[in-house]
Amino acid sequence: MTSLYAGRMNEQVLGLPAWDRCAVMGVVNVTPDSFSDGGLWFDTGLAVKHGLELVAEGADLVDVGGESTRPGATRVDEAEELRRVIPVVRGLAQAGVTVSVDTMRAAVAAAAVEAGAALVNDVSGGRADPDMIRVVAGARVPFVVMHWRGQSVDMNDRAVYGDTVAEVVAELTASVEAAVAGGIARERIVVDPGLGFAKRAEHDLALVAGLGRLRAALDRPVLVAASRKRFLGRVLAGDDAAPPPARERDAATAAVTAIVAREGAWAVRVHEVRASADAVRVAQALDGCQ
Repeated sequence: MTSLYAGRMNEQVLGLPAWDRCAVMGVVNVTPDSFSDGGLWFDTGLAVKHGLELVAEGADLVDVGGESTRPGATRVDEAEELRRVIPVVRGLAQAGVTVSVDTMRAAVAAAAVEAGAALVNDVSGGRADPDMIRVVAGARVPFVVMHWRGQSVDMNDRAVYGDTVAEVVAELTASVEAAVAGGIARERIVVDPGLGFAKRAEHDLALVAGLGRLRAALDRPVLVAASRKRFLGRVLAGDDAAPPPARERDAATAAVTAIVAREGAWAVRVHEVRASADAVRVAQALDGCQ
């Protein structure tokens, strides 16, 4: 493996702190139905407390979402998403946490930024809501553009690729250019290959293995969100056994964190922070030995 880590140290996203290593983004799902921890943090007070715990364990920023995007999930309405997300964003921001809002809705993004969110993480890459790019451009905050082929309810049907990395790069490039054309500064854009979204295990593994190629082609900082996802369950189970439950995939998640940190990821998005924070620091120490 050829390390790109030293080069990544100089990558900055305008409007966010500059980290000298792969950053760790902790996840707070304010939902009853997320695949990994739905319902655990549905109460506002518990969600804020959990976000602060993630920071204490090593999270550099906390991603707050109020709508499950697991395969097959149906959407909640805008009013409910606002009710779930905004008090948590406000509580964490007031406590000094760097907060990201995980939403596909422009209205939720705008309200979250007003409440203190420093970054908008849109799994649709600005495609689900025609107002999203305009709102983010006006707010002048960083924007995560994820590779996306459609809503969760039918995305598994879209998991068809020839060259996975090349096709994801091409589709992400189009989304990035649309964001730039809509007024978002390129220096504020982060890309996410969308592991688990319209992808089977072999596609996700190809993207992890090809992260250096993807990063070089896109020339943008890369967020990797592998945490507890189905492809890790399939790797752990093998071909014939049932995958372990999502919460038993944290060691495998940390292994991916170590790999992508060495390959130049800007950040990893994880549910269990401590192990990934440790993995990032080991990757950084190894780089210092070269």
